[in-house]
Order: sequence, then C-alpha cells, then structure tokens
Amino acid sequence: MKQLQMVDLKSQYQRIKPQIDSAIQGVIDSCQFVKGAEVKAFEQELAQYLSVKHAIACGNGTDALQVALMALGLKPGDEVITTDFTFIATVEVIALLGLTPVLVDVDEKTFNIDVEKVEKAITPRTKAIVPVHLFGQCANMEAIMKIAAKHNLYVVEDTAQALGAEYRFSDGTVHKAGTIGTIGCTSFFPSKNLGCYGDGGALFTNDDALAEQIRSLTNHGMKVRYHHDQIGVNSRLDTIQAAILRVKLPHLDEYNLARRTAAEKYNTVLSEISDIETPVTASFTTHIFHQYTLKVKNGRRDALKQYLDSEGIPSMIYYPIPLHQQKAFEPYIAGNQKFAVSEKLCGEVLSLPMHTELNDEQIERITGAVKAFFS
Repeated sequence: MKQLQMVDLKSQYQRIKPQIDSAIQGVIDSCQFVKGAEVKAFEQELAQYLSVKHAIACGNGTDALQVALMALGLKPGDEVITTDFTFIATVEVIALLGLTPVLVDVDEKTFNIDVEKVEKAITPRTKAIVPVHLFGQCANMEAIMKIAAKHNLYVVEDTAQALGAEYRFSDGTVHKAGTIGTIGCTSFFPSKNLGCYGDGGALFTNDDALAEQIRSLTNHGMKVRYHHDQIGVNSRLDTIQAAILRVKLPHLDEYNLARRTAAEKYNTVLSEISDIETPVTASFTTHIFHQYTLKVKNGRRDALKQYLDSEGIPSMIYYPIPLHQQKAFEPYIAGNQKFAVSEKLCGEVLSLPMHTELNDEQIERITGAVKAFFS
C-alpha cells in the first residue's frame, strides 16, 4: 500500500492529467496569463453550477472575504458577528478593515455557529454576520437569514470548506452553499474540494450592483481602465488556475460523492467505539466532508494522534486554539465572554485522511489502527 496522506492531490491529478496538461499548455500558448479568456469562462461556468447570477474570481479565499466586506461599505467600528471556531482568515479580514469582530460560540454537534448566540450578540453597531460552513456542511442559514432580516444585517457566507454542499429550507427549496446570503465567498486552495494548483478564490452574489462593485474592487478600484473611482486591491485569479478549475469543476459533484462515501465507511466502523463521536450532519444540509472530523472523548485525543503518527497514519487537529484565545484578537474579547463549546472542541477534534482517492484498503488500515488504539 502506498503511503497514506491527508489529501492525495497527485493521484487525483493522474486521473485527469491529459485534460489538465492540455489546459495549462493552452494558456501558455496563448500567453494570456492574466485576465485571459479562461477566467471569464470559469466565472460563467461556476455561476451556472451554483445557480447564482454572478461569480467573480479573485486571488484567494482570504481576499474574497475582505473584498466582500469592502463591497458592503462597512465603516471602521462597525461590528461583524462570526464564529470562534474557524480558520483565522475569517476574522482576520474583519480586523484588517478596522471593523470589530464579535465572536460567538458554536453548536457542539455540527461545529457551526450557534444561531441563538448570534442574536444575543447583536448591538446597534452590528452590520453583518459571517457564518462559516465548517468542514463541509452548511450552517443554519434559514435561521441566520431570519435574524439578518429582522435586524437589517448583511450576511457573508464563508464557503471555503463547503463548495457544492446544499441547504434545504423548511419550504423544500434547495440552494447551494454560498448563494443564500448577501455575498458568498470561497477558496480554491489546492486541498479544497474544488482546488486549483496554487491560490485562488471567488465571490458570488445575485445583486447586480454588488457584483459590479466587487469586480471594481478586485481590480484596483477600476471600472474603466485607469479611472480609479475608489481604493481597491489587486486580487485576480490567474489564467492558468482558471483553466485548471474549468477542468475540475465538472468533477466537483463526483469528488464530493467520493468524500461522502468514504465518510460513510469511516462511520460504519468508528461509530462502534464509545470514546469517539463521528461527524453529525444537520437535517437541513448535505455534507461534502472537506474534513472528516471526530470528537475523541475522555482526554484521549492527543494520545490517539501520537499512536496514529507511530503507525504512519496522518491526522490533523483543526483547530487546536480557539480564536478568542489567540493573542491577535485579545483587544476584541470581553473578559466575561464564554466560549465553552469552542474550548471543549479544541481539546477533542481530530481529522482523519479525507480526499477523493481514498480506497477501501486505506480506510480499513486507518480504521483498524483507531480500533486497535481503543481496544
């Protein structure tokens, strides 16, 4: 058996190598390395896949979040509510823009933002909510959108880990993650479910005026060449990455299904272990398993990780420190704020290998090692 990896990008590439190589060579032949035709074509295809009016590509997922907040015209001191249990980029951009991040705790089962705590955190200065669709399933968007409507707030969805997941509203309508709020954002970092071979990101919206604003902001604040109507940034998806993503986008549902199938096989074996809680999928969402994340009980997480390391089986802790305990965010945390769930999760979560190329033999080896540790 070949060496196990958290994400096997090489094997995935080998399956589509002729198409990828041809796409890259096509861009090199055209020499349109920036803002080439492949970028516009990818934006159109991504918008069609998501059933959204506008998809605007940019340099990376962090830029997507920053540009989204810039496009909404938020002012320094405005408050933005988001989750304590996520990658730093979600909150980093809020602070970078002079806005005030307001962190709230998460749901213990799904790891996503606790909607009851969202409403309690709203003040007259609150202007937006940034829910993160963590590990591959949607946050409770119906409840979030109701809260947003009630308080006249924007919603910016961080969809970096859930592109292709679907949310089911109580009336039966279904929307793709990232297309429900005011703006959706995603990352095409190589390890994502739809990943390029470098950095990349995108924003989605059904608002024509916002789309025009986003396109201007990502291109130095220009709508007409050399006419800078506002301060923008330089955040563009390069043409080679767009060409690669055009090859991979038609495979996204297949990739997500492969991850879901692997997760089901993990669950079948690992759900029998009393010291482990396997991932829980909320009733209103599909789960595309960007990560397969266990909760390891009774203080045994670190020992399990060490054992897996000794057996040559990779695993990762996403995330070992909640954001409210990060030094960078000390100025934003009130002394009386409680984040009991996030703190508990940071001591329990452990992610096992999850990618499109996992086979039965590999899953058996991984689950066998986990069972052996607890036996």
